Amino acid sequence: MTRATVVGAGMTEFGQHDRPLTELFADAAIPALDDAGVGADEIDALYFGNAMGGQTETDTHLAPAVATHLGLRGVPCQRFEDACATSSTAFKHAVEAVETGIHDTVLVGGVERCTPATGLDTAAMTRVFASATHRQYEQPTGLTFPGVFALFTKRHMHEYGTTEEQLAAVAVKNHRHGKANPYAHFGRDVTVEEVLDGPTVADPFHLLDCCPFSDGASAVVVTSPDRAETVAGEPVAVTGIGHRTGTVPLAEKDSLTATRPAREAAAEAYEQAATGPEAIDFAEVHDCFTGAEILATEALGLIADGEGGPAAADGVTERGGEIPVNPSGGLKAKGHPIGATGTGQIAELTEQLRGEAGGRQVESATRGVAHNLGGDAATTVVTVMEAVA
Repeated sequence: MTRATVVGAGMTEFGQHDRPLTELFADAAIPALDDAGVGADEIDALYFGNAMGGQTETDTHLAPAVATHLGLRGVPCQRFEDACATSSTAFKHAVEAVETGIHDTVLVGGVERCTPATGLDTAAMTRVFASATHRQYEQPTGLTFPGVFALFTKRHMHEYGTTEEQLAAVAVKNHRHGKANPYAHFGRDVTVEEVLDGPTVADPFHLLDCCPFSDGASAVVVTSPDRAETVAGEPVAVTGIGHRTGTVPLAEKDSLTATRPAREAAAEAYEQAATGPEAIDFAEVHDCFTGAEILATEALGLIADGEGGPAAADGVTERGGEIPVNPSGGLKAKGHPIGATGTGQIAELTEQLRGEAGGRQVESATRGVAHNLGGDAATTVVTVMEAVA
């Protein structure tokens, strides 16, 4: 059953932007409205994601400021924050609002600036990111997110024999995919040898195993199936959304490799969509680090447990492979502007399922899944979307 439809999508390039957050978000929101063929006066609400504006740019009351800039006067506006899953959470709430009849048409998206354009260097921004770890048990130890996902990945290597070469294959694939994406922060060819020769960030991750800090914005227009028939934008159906929460801190997790919130969210999304992983044509997953992509493909049921590394090395997850993963280039190459990442994935699914993804198009794609996590995977949102016949 279609829960809601996406009828418009817009994105900025992910990279470095020296623009106020309100203006940067408008650069994605206005194209999304144009794509949908919907005017600002037809939007019933704004569900807006921004994770770090209060820490990086002293912007805390952003939703009405963004709405004012877009001409959305008088409508309810809400800012969401859920670490890296910020705009996916906003999207889930938008779908539920449309599905239940609270709103007819909702603009939803997010924006973030994480590069030195903010005035913060890499060390300072790393500390900002680390605010999503546990305040008492983890932050005082100096744990940062490269370390968090290194712990997950090292355990996967121990349990299943995953190798650094297999991790590097994920980076090689996603950089190659990013070359075909005009929005990508880093789209270029790299080799396994280049990845392995790079400086170590947190064992087993080298520099090219890690996603960049990025600036950018993304937005989509969500409406009901009936309303979708009356607007210009080609609809894409949202058939399932799963949202689950795990434990913080890491010490409370019963497994470092299972990422249980993702498995539970995927099961919920698949059940709503009356489908399963075997019917998925492609996936956009949260590859903040190469090991995270391997964990995600297994959690979603796309690859058997322990086989994520060999699958990447053998080309199974290439565009044109058995199950293409991150045809956009993923966070690894497309970039990771925190508040924009979730709806950036939804925009990618929309373009792919319309057949409008150009050089990165997955052939004959009719059903896709997006996987977006927050923090140490304690928040995960999984979305199934399908082409409308």
